[in-house]
Amino acid sequence: MDGVHDLGGMEGFGRLPLEENEPAFHYVWEARVMGMRLLMGGWRKWNIDAGRHSVELLPPKDYLSLTYYEKWLASLVNQSVKAGLITREEVARGRPEEGAVKASPPLSADAFLAFIPKGRPSARQITAEPAFRVGDQVHTARHMHSGHTRLPRYLRDCVGEVVRHHGPHVFPDVSATLQGEAPEHLYSVRFSATDVWGTRASSKDSVTADLWESYLAAER
Repeated sequence: MDGVHDLGGMEGFGRLPLEENEPAFHYVWEARVMGMRLLMGGWRKWNIDAGRHSVELLPPKDYLSLTYYEKWLASLVNQSVKAGLITREEVARGRPEEGAVKASPPLSADAFLAFIPKGRPSARQITAEPAFRVGDQVHTARHMHSGHTRLPRYLRDCVGEVVRHHGPHVFPDVSATLQGEAPEHLYSVRFSATDVWGTRASSKDSVTADLWESYLAAER
């Protein structure tokens, strides 16, 4: 989707502040938000792609004003309400409704610790042969749908070279809808920085992105 979240290549937002020796968390509540997001994902009511899309769906004014972990928290609340795990009234009160049924089985610490190192691998097996090989010139799609996609706006309608084939992986555009996985071949595609950013960029630089097969067409 072409939302406010797709900021790559956009100007007017000022310099990006770089903090030397930046800590993983600036405040204790940020670590708690990360923990809650990981734990709530253990209920398997959504997946990583739906989680990313939930952040993209935040109202533009919220997306541009909230901090990183505030966005995580806001989208987590939205996902949890949509999945029926909590209600907005419970969030407002800070406690569950009286008589509310607890979800089961509870997520154990052992199950969570077993999940963290390996996550949910996205590699899959499919019968379709890859459409492209390393060295092929490909052209990215000019327009995309209004849902979740991993083709950033600044790489639309660009020509690049396939530099690696990763094999079939879950297709995030479909996975984010929770309507299946629709795996397809995934490639690393390298683009000249000057083709993407114009003549102000260095001709020695390049941009490489992992892109799914349906984002690409053979360059003729």
